[in-house]
Amino acid sequence: MLAALGAAPVAALDCNDIAYDGNRFTVCEVDASTEKLQLFLRNDQGKVYGQFSAIDAALAQDGQKLAFATNAGMYHSDRSPVGLYIENQQQQMRLIPNAGPGNFGLLPNGVFCMRPGRADVYESLQYRDSGVNCTHATQSGPMLVIEGELHPRFLVDSNSYYIRNGVGTSADGKRVVFAISRNAVTFHQFGRLFRDHLKLPSALYFDGNISRLHAPSVGRSDNGFMMGPVVGVVEAND
Repeated sequence: MLAALGAAPVAALDCNDIAYDGNRFTVCEVDASTEKLQLFLRNDQGKVYGQFSAIDAALAQDGQKLAFATNAGMYHSDRSPVGLYIENQQQQMRLIPNAGPGNFGLLPNGVFCMRPGRADVYESLQYRDSGVNCTHATQSGPMLVIEGELHPRFLVDSNSYYIRNGVGTSADGKRVVFAISRNAVTFHQFGRLFRDHLKLPSALYFDGNISRLHAPSVGRSDNGFMMGPVVGVVEAND
């Protein structure tokens, strides 16, 4: 993310509260070419982290900190991922390509894939056929934006309002934008945020009411029920 001539440099991690189309969101923009993005589920003893504070405490032992984090996909009651999950190049759950119940199975769904220098949102079948090797990957659904178009099942007049969070990526994989609504929104409203306001060609829904955010730069670190997969930016602990 290069700054315009004469402008201040754009931060590699930047979180802000914004308003768009009558709704409120917190948006965190990450430069994947410079920042360390990764997934977290269990610690070295196999125990689910579940909370941002547990991840932060583990990182602190290595002189690092969690600069940003959010829940990253749906999970079962034991916090195991519903779909594809790869952490540190180790696949822990396979890709689920078929339709199914709930938001996850509302096809097309997708995969958020992180690898050195970039991160991408892929539609699940596109990911399956791409041969791409992800260092970290999590599958969720539905897709919010697919090649610049909203998911075909989203309704303008939907009455399904929830707190929602998700992620969108630029075509070159360097610009990664995470968003969480600060008031209940529909899928159509949330998808439009990524497509029309953030100008991202691909975006993926992570989850609804359980959605939480860790963004110290805006004074926020949400507590609540134990989470499953978490995606975060790791930085040196100054």
